[in-house]
Amino acid sequence: MRHICLAAAVLLAAPLAASADEISDSIEAALAAYNGGDVAGAKDELDYASQLLGQMKAQGMTDFLPPARDGWEREVDEPQSAAAFGGGVVAGATYTNGSDDVTVQLMADNAMVASMGAMFGSTAMMGSMGRLTRIGGEKFVSADGQITGFIGGRVLVQVSGSAPEAEKVAYLEMMDFDALKDF
Repeated sequence: MRHICLAAAVLLAAPLAASADEISDSIEAALAAYNGGDVAGAKDELDYASQLLGQMKAQGMTDFLPPARDGWEREVDEPQSAAAFGGGVVAGATYTNGSDDVTVQLMADNAMVASMGAMFGSTAMMGSMGRLTRIGGEKFVSADGQITGFIGGRVLVQVSGSAPEAEKVAYLEMMDFDALKDF
């Protein structure tokens, strides 16, 4: 009898665990609202699910940030869905070693980044923005202490900070740009 009660409790708890996914719940609520004629409610639920998906994708983007180099410490910024920048995702980290710091920021899939595609697609245009350099097979512009590149036509990579340029380049050299293109 005890085993039957335990099995029943497990079976009853299984749907609760399955419904714990906020994204699925929100999509199901949107469908229910839509089927009930509540278009505004359906849109609100889908917007909520979209924001959660953006946050999940932003969290995944942090995997492309390089680890701290020997003697350096890394502090990862809270990844975010960049609704304020026209959608997309933003991830970043700051690396410190004494008084030197390097900040790596990744921004993808938003209108602001897409609008920069023409600039970074033209070597002549890039040359007018600063000194051109190739790192890990990708073209970057170095100007005013910042190194900027456009990976795969959709990911903006910016490296800045008080550290010498060689330190910034070292962090860029640690990144997997081929994998970042597929993000």
